[in-house]
Amino acid sequence: MPDDGFEGFDPAEPAGGIEPPPPPHAANIATAESAKKERIGRLLSIIPPVMAKLYFRYSAMNAGKSTALIQVAHNYEENGRKVALFTSAIDRRHGQGIITSRIGPQRASMTFDESFDFLTAMSAMHDISCVLVDEAQFLTPAQVRQLHRGAHQLDIPVICYGIRSDFLGEPFPGSAYLLTLADSIEELKNICSCGRKATMNPRFAGSERLFAGDQVAIEGPVEYKPMCARCFYEGQR
Repeated sequence: MPDDGFEGFDPAEPAGGIEPPPPPHAANIATAESAKKERIGRLLSIIPPVMAKLYFRYSAMNAGKSTALIQVAHNYEENGRKVALFTSAIDRRHGQGIITSRIGPQRASMTFDESFDFLTAMSAMHDISCVLVDEAQFLTPAQVRQLHRGAHQLDIPVICYGIRSDFLGEPFPGSAYLLTLADSIEELKNICSCGRKATMNPRFAGSERLFAGDQVAIEGPVEYKPMCARCFYEGQR
């Protein structure tokens, strides 16, 4: 047989006669895992816990704010969590204490007026995972402060849904404070009839646009249309 240079070669032996390392002992593995868990524990101990926040989700009219609120409530409850729902006592378009989506879904809720104390109410809540507030533009500045304190001192997330401005483009006091104090602000989009993004909320009686009246007008023959800023100003006198 020709000499091929592999005489006496055993593929089971390591090259150069180096012995392979012995398999790790079970005790060594356990020690390494224990040290790893200890390191992770030390890291977690210095990471601050996630704190509850005050959220403000705003839009022009008819962007689906109530629909989004009802969906969030459903998501919490589907996972075994309790929520507290609030809407303004002055909004009785669909009945007292009823949050209603334009596409159909409804939820019963508690109501708030100008005298309602959210911080006291939240302090008395048990096992509540989230507070959801519809028509948040009708909150008073003091109530926004109460919700902000409740989120941070009681560790209960608060999510408010509302519009920023009235039919003349003037800010609602509650919305102005939410824009100031909310830890997270998100715009829900809607469009004007011209196709641009709607940001304004003009008031109409039939086809006539109204330029005078109380800041709050919900009942009666009035409606609000989402409108972009260009159309809003072009329609002014």
